[in-house]
Amino acid sequence: MYPPSPFTALLAVLLSTAPTHATPLHPRASPAAFFLAGDSTTAVQSADGGGWGDGFLNTTLHNSAIGTNYGRNGRTTATFRSDGYWATVISAVKSHAADYTPYVTIQFGHNDQKNTSGVSVEQFQANLEVFAKEVLDAGGRPILVTPLTRRTFSGGKIVEDLAVQAAATKAAAEEAGVPVIDLNRKSTDYLNAVGEVDAHTYNLNADDNTHLNVEGSIVFGNMVSGLIDQVVKGIDEWTSPEKDIWEAIQNGQYVWP
Repeated sequence: MYPPSPFTALLAVLLSTAPTHATPLHPRASPAAFFLAGDSTTAVQSADGGGWGDGFLNTTLHNSAIGTNYGRNGRTTATFRSDGYWATVISAVKSHAADYTPYVTIQFGHNDQKNTSGVSVEQFQANLEVFAKEVLDAGGRPILVTPLTRRTFSGGKIVEDLAVQAAATKAAAEEAGVPVIDLNRKSTDYLNAVGEVDAHTYNLNADDNTHLNVEGSIVFGNMVSGLIDQVVKGIDEWTSPEKDIWEAIQNGQYVWP
């Protein structure tokens, strides 16, 4: 749940003081602007990376909603900030706040997890909490996202090697008081349901169990949209998954867009 915006507070005052014979005010909310912050599992498809971000932006937005994929290959919650990308996200929130309702999805973990990252689990959670606070302070609405699962199987099941980062993301959202979607759980369950052979059709390259090809971006981008619709009230006016893709995901049935 987000804190009330200044516009909402003003509207409440106007409605409470309006004459009883006046026509009720039903202003339409500003269109959503989605700014995606994350690592390569959010980023645009490239030779060595690619995630769900472009699939989300290109197939799920409606009613003049807009968005930009700021995901960057190889970044942690620390280097996304130190390399200047986070400042760009916050600048986008501020510059669009007058005409749009800015939402910022925040998904990290794949690189923070590595021993060479210099980011402990505690620091990872703290960094996410600060990200969320800074989005709120800039006039935006953060949505934390647990990391997309890798498509590595053992014994016919996904190896759940990002469970610690997923738990830390959910804990950060609780501490910050902002919404979170559990993409890690949903993607794991879906891939377990469709099986290893079909799961690997979403690979960017044959042996790449981390990054997504264009079709995988669409499937998991629609998954993100469906999950957001479940936790952010009214956002389905601006983003909603394609019906056939979402139904397949919900039913654990393989889908190729």
